[in-house]
Amino acid sequence: MKEENSLLKFDSIVDAHRAFGLPAPKHPLVSIITGRMGENIVLPRESHVLNFYKISYNPSLSSRIKYGQGYYDFKGGGMLFASPNQIIGSSDELPTKMDGSAITLIIHPDFFLGYPLAKEIKQYGFFSYSTNEGLLLSQDEKETIVALFKMIENELNSRIDDFSQDVVISQIALLLNFSNRFYKRQFITRKAVNHDIITKVEGYIDEYISNGTGLTKGILSVQSLADQVNLSPNYLSDLLRLHSGRNAQQLIQDKLIEKAKEMLSTTNLSVSEIAYQLGFDYSQSFSRLFKTKTDVSPLEFRRSFN
Repeated sequence: MKEENSLLKFDSIVDAHRAFGLPAPKHPLVSIITGRMGENIVLPRESHVLNFYKISYNPSLSSRIKYGQGYYDFKGGGMLFASPNQIIGSSDELPTKMDGSAITLIIHPDFFLGYPLAKEIKQYGFFSYSTNEGLLLSQDEKETIVALFKMIENELNSRIDDFSQDVVISQIALLLNFSNRFYKRQFITRKAVNHDIITKVEGYIDEYISNGTGLTKGILSVQSLADQVNLSPNYLSDLLRLHSGRNAQQLIQDKLIEKAKEMLSTTNLSVSEIAYQLGFDYSQSFSRLFKTKTDVSPLEFRRSFN
């Protein structure tokens, strides 16, 4: 365990077990930590960084996550995900103790070496979601997730043999697929709230572009857009992709092209002037994006109106 810039950093699962007051893990690269009645596990009160993946279930999560105007999701508990080198909350964001039925799976990236999951795990956007974007489960979903954790725990507690790693990795992949499925359900059941978010996002992009803000601040970034609705960039992109088929970056680009078409067809501004007003540092970048989106160059598009 290291301390860097006032942040605790756990480089190994052995370090994490020692900090949590637990016995050494049975496997140095993967472990399940389960809270037990009368034997609560104290978590670090400081913000900390883990050098491994963390997947956790906490039955009290649903009582701590709120969104919209007083609306709450299912109350079967919830899940949080973190990727390596991600800052894990402070004492004001996370419970200082896990209750008796909380479960945390921690996996060092080296555990996946040589397996397709080493690359595939990076495609699950929820590893970059914020704490307030946790997956809140129905009772049926909770039972599925807890059963999967139990399967992994049983395998890790069994005798290690030539099949152990294959089996555990398959079980982790199944856990991630179910989590992805349940997140898609959460986006659907939050349809009304998501509609408000999408309306606000599109309105902000339109205003940003129409007011010529790009001329002084550059092209609107996904991070800045996500900040407007208090979401993480990945969560916003996944939400938009589910409802419109476009992620946040694609939505911004499409809005830029819409405005560019308008300016090319109704003004005498040069292509360079239009590019700079939209926030591009170089007109060549604008022209490349325009042609990628429309199959014609800005000048060819303009000529079609003459």
